[in-house]
Amino acid sequence: MDGPKVPPAPASPLEQYLQRLYDKFARLEDGQVATYIPELGRARASWFGIAIATVDGRVYDVGNSQVPFTIQSISKPLVYGLALESCGVKGVLKKVGVEPSGEAFNSISLDPHTGRPLNPMINAGAIATTSLVPGTDPGSRWTQLLDTFSAFAGRSLGMDESVYISERDTGHRNRAIAHLLRNFGILEANPEEPLDLYFRQCSVSVTCRDLAVMAACLANGGVNPVTGRRVLEPRNTGRVLSVMTSCGMYDYSGEWIYSVGLPAKSGVAGGILAVLPGQFGIGVFSPPLDERGNSVRGVQVCEAISREL
Repeated sequence: MDGPKVPPAPASPLEQYLQRLYDKFARLEDGQVATYIPELGRARASWFGIAIATVDGRVYDVGNSQVPFTIQSISKPLVYGLALESCGVKGVLKKVGVEPSGEAFNSISLDPHTGRPLNPMINAGAIATTSLVPGTDPGSRWTQLLDTFSAFAGRSLGMDESVYISERDTGHRNRAIAHLLRNFGILEANPEEPLDLYFRQCSVSVTCRDLAVMAACLANGGVNPVTGRRVLEPRNTGRVLSVMTSCGMYDYSGEWIYSVGLPAKSGVAGGILAVLPGQFGIGVFSPPLDERGNSVRGVQVCEAISREL
């Protein structure tokens, strides 16, 4: 005879809380899925996942938290951290500043005298930062970048080839920005190489759960709380969080800090990564975006977590 059936363990209070958030905001139908990168337009507007990873290594998630999507601009603070580790603060500041632009993610915000991008969270600054990824050739630089992302996530990550091709073939504005950076000497060699690496980094495939663990690394002083591996030095973790706080949500950054107050970064595939230093990391995924390019449900979830917790 079969033994008595063991009832499932009751959901923890945090899991119950995330489920309430999911149930509340899943009904939102505002926003539009990004289509300017054609491959992103294939995402379902109904996809919605929430995950929280704590600094003691626990991960809680609800909804479509395992659906893969591309990291897009959420890659920017991770690469900025890699650049700080490999080039030092002075080396990075020669190429990109830390001032908020108050402009859209694809704005051409360059210092009129030096050509230096205002910060690493806009595309111009991100391309400059990507040019600082260490390596002896394009292949080794890509390996270094992907290994860093995998260390943040606590698992091996890969690239979505179809999104990469779509970004590469339609990224004319980013190509123009890269050539402007070369004109000012911010990029010191063929601009097509760091540009291609930038397209690749934006096309890395992640899940909502991955974003929460990545955020938890930043919350935990640069140590992945799931694997125990140090990814960033504490001083560079603080610098990354500072730039995320002031610049991470583009022209919504000021209002975001006023209403939410968490260092965060959004991506046009619908992801948002947010950090409560010393406590936990948040990952939200929902493809419909507002007019500023931020996930509508993602913003609402982060506002609710900040207000209620």
